[in-house]
Amino acid sequence: MKRNIGRIDKADFPQLELFDIEVKIDTGAYTSSIHCKNVKVEDNYLKCNFLDEEHPSYHEKEIVFDEYDVKVVKSSNGIAQARYRIKTEIVLFGRTSEIYLTLSDREEMRFPVLLGRNFLSNKFIVDINRTNLSYKLKLKGMKAEDQKDKIPKQGNAKE
Repeated sequence: MKRNIGRIDKADFPQLELFDIEVKIDTGAYTSSIHCKNVKVEDNYLKCNFLDEEHPSYHEKEIVFDEYDVKVVKSSNGIAQARYRIKTEIVLFGRTSEIYLTLSDREEMRFPVLLGRNFLSNKFIVDINRTNLSYKLKLKGMKAEDQKDKIPKQGNAKE
């Protein structure tokens, strides 16, 4: 069954050590992409840094991939460019899914991640009037966990 998702949300990318990252749901894009810098290939390993120093989740770590490929992507301005593509995991609505992300310099863009049709299809219905549905569910779950911790445990009273 497909789940509703809003036009924007926040997602976790545990393998990249990125959490609560803003994502834009883009039904006009086929592929999904993530902002990164310092992309290089050394000894058949792809290396890069995700996000920018200005981003609150930036962690300076260089992430190394031994599996990647190159995909030709047509950008929103119609120009085709070759981009590196990685396979990683995304967490939305408490569920972990595999996702292919092309690596792109999105420094000038508001959202560091775009989720395109290739990822969205057969999983989600986009409701453009809603936002942060997955993130709100995550916060609700965290609040419930906090409440559980505050409930006093009842032990067996000994007389």
